[in-house]
Amino acid sequence: MSKLPVQHRPRSFWPDLTELFAGLPAWPSMHPVFDNHIIRVEDEMTEGNYQVRAELPGIDVEKDVDITVRDGVLTIKAERSEKKESNGRSEFSYGSFVRSVTLPPGADEDSIKAAYDKGILTVTVPVSEVKPAEKHVTIESAK
Repeated sequence: MSKLPVQHRPRSFWPDLTELFAGLPAWPSMHPVFDNHIIRVEDEMTEGNYQVRAELPGIDVEKDVDITVRDGVLTIKAERSEKKESNGRSEFSYGSFVRSVTLPPGADEDSIKAAYDKGILTVTVPVSEVKPAEKHVTIESAK
């Protein structure tokens, strides 16, 4: 039995680019960015209401935010653009944000309310108690 010589690839002093980025999170898993700020969104059930809160500082909610509900999914869309001009230069910055959450069973989609105060958008969805959807099925025997 003969041994084949093992070839070793010479290692460069500089690491491969893939090695440099191996410890970083994948792009799709990173948080959405909105004008250089990470948008925090949290949701919770409180006293018969489902609440979604999003940090959206410095926006005009009447022009820049759209909230929709379709097939049990609540979607919040926000977009902001800003133009700065000084010394013959102009700078544009913009950002957009979209977040969808599935509403809990028993959510009253017709009674959803939204409020904006001090940079926090709060969407409140009333939720009624849901009766279990379990049903018993009778078994017929063949005669």
